[in-house]
Amino acid sequence: MTIEQIIVIAVVQGITEFLPISSSGHLILIPNIMHWPDQGQFVDVMVHLGTLLAILIYFWRDVWRITVGGLELFKGKVTDDGRLAIYIVLATIPAVAFGLFLKKFGIGDLERNVTIVAWNTILYGLLMLVADTVGPQERTIGNMTLKSALLIGVAQALALIPGTSRSGITMTAARFLGFTRPDSARFSFLLGIPAIAGAGVLTVGDALASGDTITMDAVYCAALTFLAGLAAIAFLMALVRRISFLPFVLYRMVLGGFLLVMIYT
Repeated sequence: MTIEQIIVIAVVQGITEFLPISSSGHLILIPNIMHWPDQGQFVDVMVHLGTLLAILIYFWRDVWRITVGGLELFKGKVTDDGRLAIYIVLATIPAVAFGLFLKKFGIGDLERNVTIVAWNTILYGLLMLVADTVGPQERTIGNMTLKSALLIGVAQALALIPGTSRSGITMTAARFLGFTRPDSARFSFLLGIPAIAGAGVLTVGDALASGDTITMDAVYCAALTFLAGLAAIAFLMALVRRISFLPFVLYRMVLGGFLLVMIYT
């Protein structure tokens, strides 16, 4: 890999993993424009590690409280943080089940279908606009219930279909349920911890099975992805406290439209 490829892949992955603008759309667009070879599966593993570390560092207080609350459950003590830990675990199950379904029936190459990515980028962007427009801003994570967590978890499962955006669809679901924009984003990121970790573990297995090996390029990608991801989280959390999701919706329209132009021309 060239230094340019390392930088672009890491920065794009770090940013698009957290902003609701579809990472798969960008990961299809960039190689087509730059004519770069595949970076290898261990690079995918390391960028997952970088994004996971970014969430753990930025939300370390939440992660610490949820971890402590989860451990106290084993002592028979149920706290608000313990309930949140249960909600996050249970809300992850739909994505795991859907992922196993896709793998069992051999539907694992959807990310190569640029048409699906393009239309999902547009359609889920419009859905985000509707949710952000009609959804009241009344609820916080403190008002999270099992039903709400499971509904957001089901929405997260849809992100396995490329072009959806994991952060985008979970924030959309949370806004439909009446959560504030900052708390929609916060719960989306916390819910992403087991999802991103699980995706990384699966990618490790695929990389080992294919005989791929870890390289310094992969390490550099992880470090740069961590920094880009941390900046993206901070940017998003600051932005949603001030304005709506409209800028992300407009960006998705442009990205999806550009992909459709690539397809049909």
